[in-house]
Amino acid sequence: MGKVVKKSCGSGVKNWCKKYMLDGQTLENDQAEKVINPPENPSTYDILFIKYRNFTAMLIPMIFIHMIWWSIAFRYDLFQYYSEFWHMPVVMILGSTIGGMTSEGAGAVAFPVMTLGLHIDPDIARDFALMMGMTSALVCVLFMKVKFEHRAVIIGCLGAVPGFIIGVHYIDPLFSGAQKKMLFVSIWTAFAFALGILNAQKKRSTFREIPEFCAWKGWVLFFTGIIGGIFDAFAGSGIDICIFSVITLLFRVTEKTATPTTVVLKGVIAVFGFYYRAVMMGDIDIMAWRYFSVTVPISACGGPIGSFIGSNLHRQLVASFVYILETFALVGFLLTNPGLDLIVVGALIIIGGFVFFFFVSKAGASLMQTVIENEKQKQLEKAQI
Repeated sequence: MGKVVKKSCGSGVKNWCKKYMLDGQTLENDQAEKVINPPENPSTYDILFIKYRNFTAMLIPMIFIHMIWWSIAFRYDLFQYYSEFWHMPVVMILGSTIGGMTSEGAGAVAFPVMTLGLHIDPDIARDFALMMGMTSALVCVLFMKVKFEHRAVIIGCLGAVPGFIIGVHYIDPLFSGAQKKMLFVSIWTAFAFALGILNAQKKRSTFREIPEFCAWKGWVLFFTGIIGGIFDAFAGSGIDICIFSVITLLFRVTEKTATPTTVVLKGVIAVFGFYYRAVMMGDIDIMAWRYFSVTVPISACGGPIGSFIGSNLHRQLVASFVYILETFALVGFLLTNPGLDLIVVGALIIIGGFVFFFFVSKAGASLMQTVIENEKQKQLEKAQI
């Protein structure tokens, strides 16, 4: 009889942490090569941006933003607002970290908390979400040189800019505050279902970037960007989950690439949205500015830290955070006692979104099979030469 070896509880916890919390980063090809084979006589630049790239990437946006904020804070006494608006920095401790860690952005936490929990006007919550953006997380991703889909960012932005302009002028005014809350919760819950569909496919094949990129795939990204820009126009968030859903479900890009892609994309569009609302429209409420002024130092730290943590977490653990957030948002919306019409419409949007994402996932599976067959054909032709 062989001796049965029992695994200790500590060993199980260690293995779980190694699998789900230390999954490792997916880096750009040149950076990965430098990390594996560092220079024999490293310069100061090599030490900072290769050996300690993660710490450098987090510190650069933190230090830069804090230097600016503290000088402004002392000059205009921003500390006076903390006694009244202390709750917003507390919210953004979680919001900015989750925003940098997942594909949802800080607005996915800020908007529902502000509108459902604190009963703040959705327009103010939307502007605040845009002002927070994810620029510090964006900078962190760029300096860490984590792999992201450049084409999805560029083409997605080209669509999101006109989408935001159309949305903020013509779509947003059509909805009441209660309807905006319902739309936010419904759309984001549908996204959680999409993520569930994705993670239900165990050991599925994925790509580091969009395979066999061609014109029609570019047009899909462009129109997805338009829809995402419209969502951003009334909720301050949306382009991130739209692009994430398309490139993961349809084009089968791994979440390790898709998540930093959405962080970069969201950071760019948030800057544009903030600029457009503040400069071109000049319509940002003073309360949004005050919320912004007290939360900047928190978000400057939370975003980069979230990006670093998220780039090392297993995709299923990151997805779990999204499920929890959307569950709280949905329950919070129902606790506000919305009208029956809003509940019915919201339920239809969730069901419709689930069906839509299901068929997108099926289309993605078909496309993946085509890509695999094309790759086999290429290998066969090479072998015959």
